[in-house]
Amino acid sequence: MRKELTPHQVVEMLDRYIIGQREAKRAVAIALRNRWRRRNLPTELRDEVSPKNIIMIGPTGVGKTEIARRLAKLASSPFIKVEASKFTEVGYVGRDVESMVRDLLDLAINSVRLEEQDNLEAQVEGLAIEALLDLLLPPTPQPPPPIGDSGVSAPLVPPSPEKKEQKDPKERGAQAGIATREKFRKMLLEGKLNERKVELEVNETRGQPFVEIFTGGSMEDIGTGLKEIMGSILPQKKKRKMVSVKEALAILKSEEMLNLLDMDKVIRIAIERVEESGIIFLDEIDKIVGSETPHGPDVSREGVQRDLLPIVEGSTVNTRYGMIKTDHILFIAAGAFSASKPSDLIPELQGRFPIRVELDSLERDDLINILTVPENALLKQYEQMLATEGVKLVFKKEAITEIADFAVQVNEKTENIGARRLYTIMEKLLEDISFDAPALTGSKVVIDAKFVRRKLADTIEDEDLSRYIL
Repeated sequence: MRKELTPHQVVEMLDRYIIGQREAKRAVAIALRNRWRRRNLPTELRDEVSPKNIIMIGPTGVGKTEIARRLAKLASSPFIKVEASKFTEVGYVGRDVESMVRDLLDLAINSVRLEEQDNLEAQVEGLAIEALLDLLLPPTPQPPPPIGDSGVSAPLVPPSPEKKEQKDPKERGAQAGIATREKFRKMLLEGKLNERKVELEVNETRGQPFVEIFTGGSMEDIGTGLKEIMGSILPQKKKRKMVSVKEALAILKSEEMLNLLDMDKVIRIAIERVEESGIIFLDEIDKIVGSETPHGPDVSREGVQRDLLPIVEGSTVNTRYGMIKTDHILFIAAGAFSASKPSDLIPELQGRFPIRVELDSLERDDLINILTVPENALLKQYEQMLATEGVKLVFKKEAITEIADFAVQVNEKTENIGARRLYTIMEKLLEDISFDAPALTGSKVVIDAKFVRRKLADTIEDEDLSRYIL
């Protein structure tokens, strides 16, 4: 995290995409700043400071996931969202909790690899072009030096002064070859040779090995590991193939990238990022809260909590890239807790989430702001999408209020899914316009309150119909 990114600035940047929920934004901003503070501590104290994990409490659709996702993007941190309900206790069928750390590392490695590839792009393109020019214009073999009577290479005799100005035919041929190569290079860069065919040696694609059947569960890395072992044991088969110059350039760039990319460096950087700035978002944590029943599925739910505990407390997870320490990964948990409360979690796990923030339910004014204010506001998205078809979409102020009112009504009558209700309502509202958009090119469509009522009133008044459609 950059030093100048203060908690106030973090909140301001989150405000650009998320409406309200100031308390939650302040909590994550402080947690993010604390990471920078920890990195600036003396070495002997740095490892003693653990992250202050957060539990967000609130109904679905109020911004819990979006806050965590935007925070990770803001800090350029490895981020993964997982549903706690998909994990099961060791001994039950399902994924083990350590898999989320492995998945986080995989994402970090992909991210670092892309960064390194961007840094190598110019160098790789230059090497690929040279290799392609060698295919188009094979270099002229140099003749061996003359052999004397004794079988030893004859010494080079400097040219006499009177012949110095006369160019050697070999030298003239070399200069002509260089000129031809530069001419081809220019044509290649201008795309004039794209359709020309060249013969290229490419690696033969193998089928998936039979050992893939072992993947899954706690053995999920076995299949990948065995594939890598088999690939290193068996020699890579090659075949010659006629491809266009454009395709050949892409193939050669891929091969040069593989040769230049230092995967050891990529893995090392990715592991460091995960350990120092990784963020794991545990959604639906309230679904693993058990009850007083000592048997049945609640046994597994409490077991998941106990399995999560060492990961959140700080432990070492074995991955195929090496050991990962989870001591300084930030865990942000979220749940509606409609049928339970955070105090129903096992005490040890509660202690690992010292910061608890309650997110507010969304009112009509919040929904209006969600539709119009953020940089990725829903109405802006629809306007830009239809603009690609040449249709100008205009929403009047009273229409926006009417849309928000309908969303509030449906949330009250059926399940309250917060701002996500706006997506279903907007799709229903603009269904005909989206379908007919190619035929409306060059036209202007104005959405007013009367249009909104005509499209939605009947559906919303019929409670049974609204449950299915909205």
